Amino acid sequence: MKVKNVDHFLVNPGWGKNLLFVKVTTDDGLVGWGECYTQSDRDKTIVVHIEHLSNYLIGRDPFEIKYFNQIVFDDYSSRRGSMEIYSALSGIEQALWDICGKATNQPVNKLLGGPCRGKLRVYANGWYAGSTKPEDYAEKARLTIDKGYSALKFDPISGPFRSTISSNNMKQSIETVRQVRNAVGDDIDLLIEVHRRFSPMTAIKFANEIEEFNIFWFEEPCPPEFLDNLSEIRSSINMPVVTGEALYTKNAYLDVFSKRCADIINPDVANTGGILELKEIGAMAEANQVAMSPHNYNSTTIALASTLQAAITMPNFLITEYFLPFEKVGLDIADNPLIPKDGYITLDDSPGLGISLNEDKLNNYPYKEFKRSLPSRENEGFYGGAWPDNTGTK
Repeated sequence: MKVKNVDHFLVNPGWGKNLLFVKVTTDDGLVGWGECYTQSDRDKTIVVHIEHLSNYLIGRDPFEIKYFNQIVFDDYSSRRGSMEIYSALSGIEQALWDICGKATNQPVNKLLGGPCRGKLRVYANGWYAGSTKPEDYAEKARLTIDKGYSALKFDPISGPFRSTISSNNMKQSIETVRQVRNAVGDDIDLLIEVHRRFSPMTAIKFANEIEEFNIFWFEEPCPPEFLDNLSEIRSSINMPVVTGEALYTKNAYLDVFSKRCADIINPDVANTGGILELKEIGAMAEANQVAMSPHNYNSTTIALASTLQAAITMPNFLITEYFLPFEKVGLDIADNPLIPKDGYITLDDSPGLGISLNEDKLNNYPYKEFKRSLPSRENEGFYGGAWPDNTGTK
């Protein structure tokens, strides 16, 4: 069995960004699906890498996943990786695992060592899209927990991504967390997202201000390349610190663990190198007593399935991400969709990833550019109130 074709599909879900799926077909007709992480304005760049990587894959045995991953790093990228390269690789790699599972009539998780649990907890994200005032967040939080979720992630910080914020913006951000906590009660876990914004000074101040609201975690308070700063923040606050969504491959985690920068890591299966890389990062985290909570700013279909197939094999799995704004499209385009119940997803024993896409349905959501409006120089210093919604900037 050899790889015969590699195809891709850009899908517009109507919010945030375009989704990017990969379809790998073998010479005996088996089909595997994968999904690449995307960002608005960078999606077509990832497509170019898929097209070039296809030349390295066609004619190869789809079971040689580890070797393919290595030659992409060694030979294709000349050991100079990037988000775009690893996103393209991740989508292709997931599709290869899907093929391997189908060829052996086993779910991918059983090829990785088998499940460690019966179901997997998910948190809702994207539920607050369009919110500009604390009251907006609070109302949307109520609506989300009514759907059965017991964990909500959100970015409460008004203003653009900058290292410091004004006193007014700090007050509004704290008030947003306060109102969400009051709206949902004490039993709901609140996961605070900071999107790599802050200097240690600002991150520590904000964390200390919201500590009273029993925060489940504090995610990416500063850029992950500043690991000493991240370690300083972690040692100065009283809530778990998360990093990982912008770290690609296992190599990026050596210093994260040695410097004790995080209590939880959240690599993304669609940009860190794929299912096997996620599994190996999880094993590194386990050896360092760090929890795994995979990131998934992707669809609720293929990347979510790939995440869950790897995560269910991990003893140190904690929770993973379910992006509500992509749910409607996901339910339409997927066969055997993954549907949370009471904040958990249960996998069945379907071969491969256990989910596939309907190509006819994909064609109903053609690519559309998501134009972003970035702040002009004249607007720098505007920190008095809420900044326009920056969808697609995660």
